[in-house]
Amino acid sequence: MYRWVDENGKVHVSDLVPERYKKTAKRIDSTQFEVSAADRMAAQDRAAADRKAAEDRAAADRAREKASATAMAPPSQPAAKPKPFGESECEAAHRQYKESMACFAPFVADNGIMKAEAFEKCTSVPDPSPRCGPVKSDFERR
Repeated sequence: MYRWVDENGKVHVSDLVPERYKKTAKRIDSTQFEVSAADRMAAQDRAAADRKAAEDRAAADRAREKASATAMAPPSQPAAKPKPFGESECEAAHRQYKESMACFAPFVADNGIMKAEAFEKCTSVPDPSPRCGPVKSDFERR
């Protein structure tokens, strides 16, 4: 390898020197830039340790996500309860709607948007109020 400076003051390094710079070019000992076997082994060991640490972090992250998903998941919606004796069709519809809303409630995000996994765990029941009217209190049912 050779090093020389051109007429503009720019430094060049190459194994081929233009004819006009051959008198001023200086030979460089390029062996100083070669990596020793010990340095190569140390670099390979560091790379292997870095890969292992990254794999361990990824495994810990996956375990943490799985644990938090399990902890945050609401209990699955219970099976439909049998209709209580004397319950009207509209009363049953209002009860089912209320149970559906209770199931969906934990899945509402802070911004008010429903999380997609809610639809995997809960059954959507339409509000029966338009066809049945508002929910009647216990006092009104008597």
